[in-house]
Amino acid sequence: MKAAVIEKQGGVENIVYRDWEDPTPADDEVIVSVRACGLNHLDIFVRRGMPGFPVPMPFISGGDISGVIEEIGASVSDWKVGDRVTMNPQTDGGMVGEELIGGLAEKVCIPGKNLVPLPENVSFETGAAVPINYGTAHRMLFTRGKLKKGEVILVLGASGGVGLASVQFAQMIGAKVIAAAGTDEKCDRLSELGADHVINYQVEDFSKAAWLASDKKGCDVIVNFTGGDTWAPSLRAAKQRGRVLTCGATAGHDAQTDLRYLWVRELDVLGSNSYSQEDIVRSVDFVANGQLAPIVSDIFPLKDLAKAETLMENRGFFGKIVIKP
Repeated sequence: MKAAVIEKQGGVENIVYRDWEDPTPADDEVIVSVRACGLNHLDIFVRRGMPGFPVPMPFISGGDISGVIEEIGASVSDWKVGDRVTMNPQTDGGMVGEELIGGLAEKVCIPGKNLVPLPENVSFETGAAVPINYGTAHRMLFTRGKLKKGEVILVLGASGGVGLASVQFAQMIGAKVIAAAGTDEKCDRLSELGADHVINYQVEDFSKAAWLASDKKGCDVIVNFTGGDTWAPSLRAAKQRGRVLTCGATAGHDAQTDLRYLWVRELDVLGSNSYSQEDIVRSVDFVANGQLAPIVSDIFPLKDLAKAETLMENRGFFGKIVIKP
């Protein structure tokens, strides 16, 4: 099969489109013919290298996968060849695309129990935009954050995959959405999608703007998976007993905080890690039922993965970047 192979960690020049040995399923596994694979910042981290987390090279990343079952292991009984699927990339043996060979290839091997049915009315491109982003957002907002109808939520990085999923989930249940992004164009897109208030954090203080947009009461829930220098201002935008949610730190994990806001406003800071199979199943159902509409920003052929990752690194996208073999 053909694959986009990371030959060694570093820049995008280390991604080579070449032949790779076809996978063979164990008894409890299936081979999926990949029709689409969504990019995540995790793919950038795997390619660049993560301190304390060695990845054996050469390697194939990619965890957001949709496709068609091509071959089934001897003990797999719930699936058949030809089934349309997406999947939960967090397996018992590790994360697909991070610890296990991923889906930026023509084929991928996946445990049968990690598969999720992809309805006929959901395209492969859309299916590849759901698992990690919407699964992560679903767990963060509802299992951890207990977001409710009528609450005010501020979403930082609202134009990316997890950010847009958070905006759409919040809209779905009737929360008031304040969405922050880094360009006027992205803010305009978020307004068109129905965000109640948008903030360009490159030209205004998002903390102050969110405070004003919440009628100077502060936000019930703040989603911050960027970290870095956005962390302390996030606390200032929270209301008394507000919840600050984080599932990552794309702008840096060594963030400065201001403890005064934590104790004076009695804030809850809640971490959310990964997602469950049920988070993904429910997210796919919401998409199939028309309650959610994932946005695909750009589609690249597999041989152009380096161009796609450069676009992601430069933050020149809105929604999900999808790769097609």
